[in-house]
Amino acid sequence: MDQKALARAVAARSRLSREESADIARAALEALASQLSEGEARRLAEDLPDLADELWARRPRRTEARPVRVHDFIKQLSQHTGLTEEDARDGAAAVFAVLREELGEEDYRHLTGQLPDEYTALAEAAS
Repeated sequence: MDQKALARAVAARSRLSREESADIARAALEALASQLSEGEARRLAEDLPDLADELWARRPRRTEARPVRVHDFIKQLSQHTGLTEEDARDGAAAVFAVLREELGEEDYRHLTGQLPDEYTALAEAAS
């Protein structure tokens, strides 16, 4: 999936504009990649080749996963994008819903397996 298609899909699932959707998608993927183990971050980058270089370049260099709570994730997205926390939550939920569709259920579960369980509820909010 390329950046434009991702932004369109996020906009369709949220109340955000296409520009806001592009911003939240990029910020969410970068923040997500920074939480994952090196192997899972690499796998995510491979699944999103249009964004791979950007995701990999900004990811901290470490091998283990370092997940953060959903509240902190949303706050980080809000600060990074300038969106309200409510809009950041809505956009992040849409990003996770799109990832679930794009990656397939097994790869998606593998990806989110490194995150706290509260991310499941976030993803289901946009489904």
